[in-house]
Amino acid sequence: MDDKEKIAKILETLQTAETSIALAKEMMGAVESIPESAKISTAHYASKATDLSASEGGRIIEGVFDGQAMTDSKGTTYPVPANYASKSKLIPGDVLKLTVTEEGKFLYKQIGPVERKTAIGPLVHNDGQYQVLADGKSYHVLLASVTYFRAHIGDEITIIIPSGEDSKWAAIEAVLPKFNETLSIVDDKTDDLDIDIDNDLDI
Repeated sequence: MDDKEKIAKILETLQTAETSIALAKEMMGAVESIPESAKISTAHYASKATDLSASEGGRIIEGVFDGQAMTDSKGTTYPVPANYASKSKLIPGDVLKLTVTEEGKFLYKQIGPVERKTAIGPLVHNDGQYQVLADGKSYHVLLASVTYFRAHIGDEITIIIPSGEDSKWAAIEAVLPKFNETLSIVDDKTDDLDIDIDNDLDI
């Protein structure tokens, strides 16, 4: 392993450690608060949930996802597990149905996905928050999404955002392979080919 490969390995290890530390802080409730610029008022999502319903006793509640939580028509917010939001690729405006079981468990189901579009940009870390820079602005993404997709700072990320309105949050769709990594994969596959030119030519 030459010096360049060693440096690349060290940088990758540092990025992995940084992501792990950030995840641990979130689990301990020590992650820095989201900047005011990233917040859209609860009233905004409550107005979107005006026509949604809730059953007697509050066992089944419908609401709108705001990027982190669900807001019902009364402005009450309900925590949405970050892992579920990441795997389901929820974005602000998606309508959810929350079922509260007799054991007190919260079960969410997406029942009204908002119209979507995609964008591409690099992953950065700013003010304690992971962001993707795309379309001339920054979109916040969940830490759980970053770890789920094993993304690192500097990776090119495809994100999903609402197409009908402005949003501070986005869902990660995929992590694009780096150009040099793609070349390496192509080279490896080429080296694996066993071609006997003399045998293939019929002269």
